[in-house]
Amino acid sequence: MNTDAKLTKFVRASGCAAKLSPGSLGDVTCRLVSFHKDLIVGFEGNEDAGVFRIDDTNAIVQTLDFITPVVDDPFIYGQIAAANSLSDVFAMGGDPKTALNIVGFDGKNHTTEILTEILRGGQSKVAECGAVIVGGHTIETPEMIYGLSCTGFVHPQKILRNNAAREGDMIVLTKPLGVGILVTAIKADLLDAPTMMKVAESMRTLNYKASLIAREFDAHACTDVTGFGFLGHLYEMCTPSTSIEVEGSSVPFFPVALSMASMGIIPAGSYANREYLHGKVRFTHDIGSDLEMVLFDAQTSGGLLIAASPENARRIEERCRNEGMSAAIVAQVVAKRDADIFVG
Repeated sequence: MNTDAKLTKFVRASGCAAKLSPGSLGDVTCRLVSFHKDLIVGFEGNEDAGVFRIDDTNAIVQTLDFITPVVDDPFIYGQIAAANSLSDVFAMGGDPKTALNIVGFDGKNHTTEILTEILRGGQSKVAECGAVIVGGHTIETPEMIYGLSCTGFVHPQKILRNNAAREGDMIVLTKPLGVGILVTAIKADLLDAPTMMKVAESMRTLNYKASLIAREFDAHACTDVTGFGFLGHLYEMCTPSTSIEVEGSSVPFFPVALSMASMGIIPAGSYANREYLHGKVRFTHDIGSDLEMVLFDAQTSGGLLIAASPENARRIEERCRNEGMSAAIVAQVVAKRDADIFVG
């Protein structure tokens, strides 16, 4: 279908809805407490998804996420939104089984043909990891949203938590950073078509293979990089007895994100992440303000952060690269120091 003109309006009119900052979200969820003998993972710990035990060998993993348009093509937008939603199940070491569509659609300015393409895109990613869409809910909204409520399964003893990294572990990142900055640049019509497709390809790539590889090589901890940024999610991996040292030169990112950051093309969420992490992150070398913002950048459908023993981390990195994924060892878990994260 030829809907280019409509789609340009579609993505740029949608703005960029930001998540609540980590501090604001924490102020809300700390007041919500759930207790049940079979609830393994709830509000506590800023985990990626909830986990509820069914029996000794099965637990359900549940999560929900949705985003506003990040690209002009509705099919690709649907793919990105679905990949973003499914990622939390993968980060917990689970396998998605069912999903429900969550849709807010502006029917006054867009045709149902566009909505069909969004849903087709989402369905393609759900099917890619062996899951199935079983229904959903749609409302009329002035701002377009799409995402999924996902349910998966995991063995109760094989859950990948975000704060279970051990001293001496190395941490692998499986996608390049900077997509938050670059999505903002897309909305401002500042990126060329080839660059937009590279960014979209990264965001619509499922973290499923990376999750399977992490499990194969006995990962100790895992989380995905989304709205709280690379450093924000690393902070969630710290424990009272551990800090994390980041090798700044090893962190993969889209080079054009630096030039966009130097122009001030930075999402509000990235500034919120930097403010929240003040005092928690220490830069031991001057890496430049633009690269600093890339490390704080609020991501959409980012990669996994996987903590494992040094030997297994190298195996995870190698296997991911052999599978065509961007993967790099970017950090090491060390004994607690006078800050949570050190970037050198």
